Amino acid sequence: MRVAVVILNWNGKKFLEQFLPVVIEHTGSDAEVYVADNASTDDSVAYLKEKFPAVHLIQNNINGGFAVGYNMALAHIKADYYVLLNSDVQVTAGWVRAPVAMMEKTPAVMAVQPKIKAFSEPACFEYAGAAGGFIDVYGYPFCRGRIFDTIEKDEGQYNDEKEIFWASGACLFIRSAVFHEMGGFDEDLFSHQEEIDLCWRMKLKGYKIMFCPGSEVFHYGGGMLPKSNPFKTYLNFRNNLIILCKNHPARSLRYMVFQRMVLDGMAALRFLLKGDWGDFKAIVKAHADFYKTFGKTRKKRAVIQATVKNPEVSAVYRRSIVKKYFLQGKKLFSQLDAKDFY
Repeated sequence: MRVAVVILNWNGKKFLEQFLPVVIEHTGSDAEVYVADNASTDDSVAYLKEKFPAVHLIQNNINGGFAVGYNMALAHIKADYYVLLNSDVQVTAGWVRAPVAMMEKTPAVMAVQPKIKAFSEPACFEYAGAAGGFIDVYGYPFCRGRIFDTIEKDEGQYNDEKEIFWASGACLFIRSAVFHEMGGFDEDLFSHQEEIDLCWRMKLKGYKIMFCPGSEVFHYGGGMLPKSNPFKTYLNFRNNLIILCKNHPARSLRYMVFQRMVLDGMAALRFLLKGDWGDFKAIVKAHADFYKTFGKTRKKRAVIQATVKNPEVSAVYRRSIVKKYFLQGKKLFSQLDAKDFY
């Protein structure tokens, strides 16, 4: 068994200085550590070569974002398991062992996410992953421990091993064989939600994705883009529509897309009323670009749907999380009825 921890870096020397020594300390002999550099223009590469010569360095010749960066790097790494780790994540002692043991024990489990908490508020879950990801019936993502902007404190309420819909790309354990079987990340997504797309494609093949509470990491968050950023809003709305159209069962796709248009329109109006012109225009642009690339998305959908083994995937919330959150005041994952999940 060979495990490779792969950190994707782009102009992130400050994060490498702060977090890489801790990764090396707490990984030890459990895995080999790699840094894949996405054509940084700072002195990240020189810093790595000088301070951490034992760390494997892969230099991508372009900055193609999260998706292209990892696809390029992982093509050069031979291991049984990949651990995709953001450069701004602080790991803890023994963090690699429990997720890998979970996959070793259960062959059907193809990917695992540890508990992800906030570096700035260690008592709380972190936005990007928390205690495992889910989607609602319209494709909107949320987490155990985080629904929209409501983030819960970690009080042990989600300390159970649980099947989830998606595992966060901030710290993703995945079997190398299935990563390559799926063709890696969709490079047209560039960044944001590409791990949700990958996980959805895995679940359509009948594979399992799990949350592992026995491993805990702390995510700084917003390392490349701040939490509130129009470009991030654009990517999230555009990519989520693409993902929905690629992977959702055909029998209800048109209805779901129409409903999403309405809900996204309401989100845009909300931004407009708050005076957030940047985010409002980002949603408009996201929809425009979604229409422009629909032909390409449809071709991808045909390839995916031709090999579906499990169309009724698990860990999907059968209601609208938008309505539950904004209209009914259900702010916590524990307030959602367990019977409404597949």
